[in-house]
Amino acid sequence: MSTSSTIELAAADLNHQGGIFCPSPKADMKLWNSHPKVYLDVAKTGEARCPYCGTVYRLGANEQLAHRH
Repeated sequence: MSTSSTIELAAADLNHQGGIFCPSPKADMKLWNSHPKVYLDVAKTGEARCPYCGTVYRLGANEQLAHRH
């Protein structure tokens, strides 16, 4: 894949561990024609880049994450 983009996320888009999977419908990707599914930890730094397609998933500027245990 050669297309990369930046996807802005709401805190509600993240799973209970603070991450998201790529490929993602948020990035307008179809699961049947994309790379293998990978977990990206967005909560750690506020953004994560997919190692396969280069898509960056970034938490929105005004989004707050709940404290996780």
